[in-house]
Amino acid sequence: MGYMVNGVYHVGDDVTQTLPDGEWQRARSDVRNWITDDGAPGPTGEGGFAAEPHRYHLFVAWNCPWAHRALLTRALKGLTDMISLSVARPNRDEQGWIFDASGEFSDPLFGASAIHEVYSKDHVPYTGRLTVPVLWDKKTGRMVSNESADMVRMFNSAFVSLSPDTTNLYPKKLQHQIDEWNDLIYRTVNNGVYRAGFASTQQAYEKAAIEVFETLDRIDAHLGQSRYLCGDDLTEADIRLFPTLARFDVAYHYAFRCNLKKLQDYSNLWPYARRIYHLPGVRETVHFDIYKQGYFSKNEKRNPLGIIPIGPPVDWSETDR
Repeated sequence: MGYMVNGVYHVGDDVTQTLPDGEWQRARSDVRNWITDDGAPGPTGEGGFAAEPHRYHLFVAWNCPWAHRALLTRALKGLTDMISLSVARPNRDEQGWIFDASGEFSDPLFGASAIHEVYSKDHVPYTGRLTVPVLWDKKTGRMVSNESADMVRMFNSAFVSLSPDTTNLYPKKLQHQIDEWNDLIYRTVNNGVYRAGFASTQQAYEKAAIEVFETLDRIDAHLGQSRYLCGDDLTEADIRLFPTLARFDVAYHYAFRCNLKKLQDYSNLWPYARRIYHLPGVRETVHFDIYKQGYFSKNEKRNPLGIIPIGPPVDWSETDR
């Protein structure tokens, strides 16, 4: 897919992501500055990134679940008109995430043809994988962050005085509980489906896939007693779980062999997912056909012919309040 060394793009894999036992590991995000209300430094990185309308731009792909986290928070916090957007094509090539010259999958900010062109514009020469989402500061011409978890948190907290939405997705009284859910869900569900899908041994695949369903079973039981993961109100934990649920039946169940159950088989998890889907602004961030294009794109190991399945039919239209 490609990588950069000191700001120079190279075609190929940057580092091996497969451990000796066949388990797959995700590389870390390296650009972690923060937007804050007054531009003061955040938990990591440098300061100087104050919350201002129309100053920031988000580079995403509809099918990327990590980008989906940022898109969800941007929508739920009423920031869609304040933070502009470039959407990459669902299929990557040797240039990585790519853009068309015009249309839905183009870059209105720079007219870039690939995401590595965006990374190369930062004044700090970048080394590492070329991922989305990328949060860009139009005022200083710098990357703010390529870590989606940080974006969720800064979109929730930095724009309070500018956002029409007053919901706090990370309230202090629930932070410990949210962090516990985030840790479990990231390890065994968000990243777990990838560990199953990219495993190179039977043992590594089975370990990852079983952990996925153990956690989904646990969440389903919990939701029998709770409207959302941390009580009656939506929190950051729900935002970090939902992108995996939205992709589960149309992609992970088949393409990543996470096929013990479908999301639709869960008595509590399925209506919970539909409840989130019908929240204002969420539906516009969900693109099931694009998910299939991305996850069933031509791949030597997973889908060598690049044939995209016509199913399965999944009806998210029923509301569950």
